Amino acid sequence: MLRALDLLLLPLLLNTLSASAASWNFVQNGTSGILALEAIIVSPTLAVFFDRASNDPLMINNNPAWGALWNLETNTASPLLVISDTFCASGGFLSNGTMVSVGGHIPAITAAVDGRMAIRIFEPCADPAGLNCTLFEDPETLHMEETRWYPSSLRIFDGSLMIVGGIHERTPFYNTDPVNNFEFFPPKDGGVPRPSEFLARSLPANLFPRVFGLPDGKVLMIASNQTIIYDIEKNTETILPDVPNGVRVTNPFDGSATLLPLSPPLYTPEVLVCGGTTTSPLIQPTNLSSQDPASDQCSRLTITPEGIKKGWQVEKMLEARIMPELLLLPDGQVLIVNGAQTGYAAFDTVPDPIGFQSNADHPAFTPSLYNPTVPLGQRISNKIMPTTDIPRLYHSVASLTPQGNILIAGSNPNGEVVNGTGEFHTEFRVEYLNPPFMSQQRPVLSNVPSKIAFNTRFTIGVDIPKGLPATSIKVALMDLGFSSHAFHSSSRLVFMDATLSFDRKTLSITSPPNNRVYPPGPAYIFVTIDDVTSAGAHVLMGTGAPPPVADQGIHLPSLF
Repeated sequence: MLRALDLLLLPLLLNTLSASAASWNFVQNGTSGILALEAIIVSPTLAVFFDRASNDPLMINNNPAWGALWNLETNTASPLLVISDTFCASGGFLSNGTMVSVGGHIPAITAAVDGRMAIRIFEPCADPAGLNCTLFEDPETLHMEETRWYPSSLRIFDGSLMIVGGIHERTPFYNTDPVNNFEFFPPKDGGVPRPSEFLARSLPANLFPRVFGLPDGKVLMIASNQTIIYDIEKNTETILPDVPNGVRVTNPFDGSATLLPLSPPLYTPEVLVCGGTTTSPLIQPTNLSSQDPASDQCSRLTITPEGIKKGWQVEKMLEARIMPELLLLPDGQVLIVNGAQTGYAAFDTVPDPIGFQSNADHPAFTPSLYNPTVPLGQRISNKIMPTTDIPRLYHSVASLTPQGNILIAGSNPNGEVVNGTGEFHTEFRVEYLNPPFMSQQRPVLSNVPSKIAFNTRFTIGVDIPKGLPATSIKVALMDLGFSSHAFHSSSRLVFMDATLSFDRKTLSITSPPNNRVYPPGPAYIFVTIDDVTSAGAHVLMGTGAPPPVADQGIHLPSLF
């Protein structure tokens, strides 16, 4: 017979046993229909995948599709009608929730048109299954000012999209036909792109620049091994110290980078840069090898005058990685996933390609976790992480989902879809990397406002499992980003102050102070209680007006 005290303690005991049994795990579930070369979460239940216009198996209008809606609930893909070639494009959200895809290339099939100047619009879609959700294009009247392949993009403080760099047309390996400027959507400056000395200096290994919005509205940019702060309003740049030890981190030498979580009250920005290579861009690809070791370096810089003077902190990953993806997790840790331990990005340019055309070899099959809050040298571990058997090399994607697990898809280091089981063929299998809390009772959020103003106190409901004492509560406001070429454009995490009510049923939360700490537009709120994370609640930060929007909230001092 159980005593009364035993009955009271039973829920806590069961939850403790469940927590101890829970672990990270990979689950394969579904096939992507097209190569998932780019991915963005567009609703609580849907992701959009893009590939090049080529020979994917999913069909639409009697042609191969190169866009697809991925249903996160059913793990199935349905074709999405795309007009222009989305090969190696970028994208993000605007302040009103519209998703915008930008750039692309000259198509290999006649079903598509040239995508290098393309602007594609995906309006917010309310249907959970994506019924009647469409992508809008009008290439004749809606387009960029420049032809851009391999650009980056960033939602900025006024809710518009900043489009950075790229290449005009495919050249072998390096960026030898560069687009050394920025432009915006909706356009600024009368539609005239802004020349960039930084992009010119960082050639020729500077494709998909790593760009981040700082909490004062300026933009941090990393290309090759160079770093600057760009002031959009003054059109000036400030040169920062180079990434240490000659490590280069942009395509075709892809490392990755992320802005670490921003926390009140100061929201001090820090950037983390991992992987890449020390190879010199003066070496031609015919003298490179798929067996050249990648870099195992992670570097971290605090973006304040004091932090810049102190310089980069350097530590090592557990393995070298080219083409890793760095994903922010709701508890503030960073997931390091995907990539290879030797070689380079791109395909069919080194003299010893692996499999069909891969410039890289020795896939990194085991993810790592980076904990930014512990001392240098103790931050990176994979002791609790599982190992997959699916290589995720060039043209792979990864994204946190609204459910709180990680969607992983793609890999095709080849010019077209390569079917079969040969080494490094085109990969259509979709995986989820599940954190331990996915198999536990989790906090459930309710009554979350659909629209939240800046510098505002608001209340949400929370159902906390009885076994969680709630000794630790983290509330994360997140942009899940646009995954393309080992980088998550616009990815962001801002922690918000929160107070739990005495009855453990409501959270009183303070939103970010302004639209520079978190750019206006879509977000997900995740609540992590005692290391157990809720599903994300979809919200719109700010007024929901289309860009450009005026500053909202309260002003904070500039970083510089």
